Amino acid sequence: MFPLIWILMNEFAFEAKQKMDKKEHIAIFTTASLPWLTGTAVNPLFRAAYLSKSGERDVTLVIPWLSLKDQGLVYPNNITFASPSEQEKYIRQWLEERIGFTSGFSIQFYPGKFSKDKRSILAVGDISEIIPDEDADIAVLEEPEHLTWYHHGKRWKTKFRLVIGIIHTNYLEYVKREKNGGLQAFFLKYLNNWVVGIYCHKVAALCAQLSQGNIIIIQVIRLSAATQDYDGSIVCNVHGVNPKFLEIGEKKREQQQKGDQAFTKGAYFIGKMIWSKGYKELLQLLKNHQKELAALEVDLFGSGEDSDAVQKAAKKLDLTVRVHPARDHADVLFHDYKLFLNPSTTDVVCTTTAEALAMGKIVVCANHPSNDFFKQFPNCWTFDDSEGFAKLILKALAEEPAQPTDAQRHGLSWEAATERFLKAADLDKPLERKLSRSSSNFMAASLNLQQKVDDASAFVHHVASGFEISRRIFGAVPDSLQPDEELRKELGLTNAARRQG
Repeated sequence: MFPLIWILMNEFAFEAKQKMDKKEHIAIFTTASLPWLTGTAVNPLFRAAYLSKSGERDVTLVIPWLSLKDQGLVYPNNITFASPSEQEKYIRQWLEERIGFTSGFSIQFYPGKFSKDKRSILAVGDISEIIPDEDADIAVLEEPEHLTWYHHGKRWKTKFRLVIGIIHTNYLEYVKREKNGGLQAFFLKYLNNWVVGIYCHKVAALCAQLSQGNIIIIQVIRLSAATQDYDGSIVCNVHGVNPKFLEIGEKKREQQQKGDQAFTKGAYFIGKMIWSKGYKELLQLLKNHQKELAALEVDLFGSGEDSDAVQKAAKKLDLTVRVHPARDHADVLFHDYKLFLNPSTTDVVCTTTAEALAMGKIVVCANHPSNDFFKQFPNCWTFDDSEGFAKLILKALAEEPAQPTDAQRHGLSWEAATERFLKAADLDKPLERKLSRSSSNFMAASLNLQQKVDDASAFVHHVASGFEISRRIFGAVPDSLQPDEELRKELGLTNAARRQG
């Protein structure tokens, strides 16, 4: 009997050691992928690279795979891929050219379809199954509302030990600009709160405050206060900039220190060319002050559904406003511009604003919650109204950008963004689980009640999302409950995997 006990104890010790030695696994799910240069394609990619850089944790980036016809609708410059491995090669090459090191994270694809009316990629089937149960440790949902509107499958909070949501997009602001926008925004606000509450953990961040009996509840991370508010959320910009932009900025700073003229061009704006991205506001501001700003020349760069309309509107101005196709913001073409104009109020944290600041440029942007993070940098100038916009433009034309300090430059980096993310999500330290008996009992009762409410809500959503009619009513892509034959073949999904979803 004793040898048997000894064997069992050794097996138990071995399994326990394996669990202790196993690295923490973070799965990052996002709603877009390169070569679509949208924020939810680029930023989660950098996050995966920098979270895995230290080698302390295993990281998987989970991104959408589109069939050939949808690729043609989404990806620029007629870029398409015959297989996921071909797209992965493209993504890794693009990334390594910018970060300068070989990243150690893995990439997995989930089946997706492009929704023309939403101008977004939506998941098909239960994408949580992409991660095996034994690796289902921490999930980061980049745009958790977007990823869970039509989710039908295993519940994220059941599958993963911890689910962290990062809110990227101000969906309510976009919807308000559509027909019956006010009513749509009203319903969308409650839908977003509902699905985020169901699928993202309300994590008890047991930190120093617990010694006084306080409990901090974190549900999701909002990149700025410009997003919809959520119970238990915190505001923290957990994005950085492509290191290439900081390199450009360093060269410009060196030129300035030598007394050379670092910036020889005027003003520009870059972004997807749709009215809601700030073009409407910018052209109106320029129209309001054509006389005062007669010496200003502006270049607009972008591609999108409203390109022709933007071109026509620009030609009506008495100012010199040139419209160009989209270009990579790191292109040498942009290095010598001194002034970046961005009056947009639909962004949450504008990537191009961060990039312009990293390059050492003056940025003139709206005094809006989406720009709060940037106000700490001396080259970020904000305006409250049309008159303020014109005054800042004239000031910028007459002055040179300030030279940012090393600390300010670091604040824009992905190293700093990763530090902010780990701290905001309480992944920078082990959770302290020692509570007083009264706190523990109170918390257990509260969590038990919340669990029952969440379970009931999750059941209702699971049932509603399981019928094609109800899915279509709420805007899902047709036949997106399960991957079709084409997507399954391209992703190598088996019939067994299909039934499991």
